[in-house]
Amino acid sequence: MSETVLVHVRVREECLEAFIEATRENARCSRQEPGVLRFDVLQGTEDPCHFVLVECYRDREAPAAHKATAHYARWRETVEPMMAEPRKGTWYREIPVSGERP
Repeated sequence: MSETVLVHVRVREECLEAFIEATRENARCSRQEPGVLRFDVLQGTEDPCHFVLVECYRDREAPAAHKATAHYARWRETVEPMMAEPRKGTWYREIPVSGERP
């Protein structure tokens, strides 16, 4: 069963464009990983400094593999000083819908 984390990030306003650029690159690379099913970047419409990263992984081992990649380390190091507050991830489990895989 897949593992999904929603990572909430609040960015300082003066860093918006740089954060978006670094996060796009991280998402592009992350989508190439075999354990990543989905990696989306959402920006708040009411608060453009609030982002949500939607990361869906194939299994429980895939998030650790993701965090071991060079592109993740580069992203983390690049965007850490851009954050207005520490990022927060919340994990979710998939609830199959009738007619879908168990």
